[in-house]
Amino acid sequence: MRKELQKERRAEIEKAAYELIDEKGFLNVSMLSIAKRAKASNETLYRWYGDKIGLFKALVSQNAVHIKQQLEDDLKVQGAPFEAIKKISPLLLELLTSERAIALNRAAAADASGVLGAALSEAGRQDILPIIALLFERVQDDGLFPGFAMDELCSLYMKLLVGDLQIRRLIGAHEVLSQKQIHDQASQALQYLMLLSNSKIVDE
Repeated sequence: MRKELQKERRAEIEKAAYELIDEKGFLNVSMLSIAKRAKASNETLYRWYGDKIGLFKALVSQNAVHIKQQLEDDLKVQGAPFEAIKKISPLLLELLTSERAIALNRAAAADASGVLGAALSEAGRQDILPIIALLFERVQDDGLFPGFAMDELCSLYMKLLVGDLQIRRLIGAHEVLSQKQIHDQASQALQYLMLLSNSKIVDE
């Protein structure tokens, strides 16, 4: 199967998987039901993904690939690193509160084995946060946020950016964020982060 055709088929299968977990919940979705919805063979799904856990782990990785690529591209550019943080923040917030991210988190909550939860955590903490940390290291080299340990700075950034929005989305207490809400939240988070930086300088 040509690479382009395989990519299209994978996209169709993954779309079907998202639709079904939204409709039925993770525990009630089978590889066969996904194959039927995607008009693919069950054998193809098992060959490509191994099993249902493997398929959903692939969804986790695919959902974060755009942000990871953007961050890696930003690292290659020499210039103002805080501008890169400003640019990526709305994209990251949109990713973490998107319908697909919420569907994956709900699926992980329904997975008693904890495998999906670990995959979600790995995608964030091992794939995304280290790149964000590298950007913040450059920000510190520019003289901003002195006195902050890198894990402390990244943790503050994520708390200010996302807050309880993902949890509220998970429990249905908040609708999908509009582009204006995403932009406003990201801007406010970075403003507060700068204030904390100034406070840290004063405290020391």
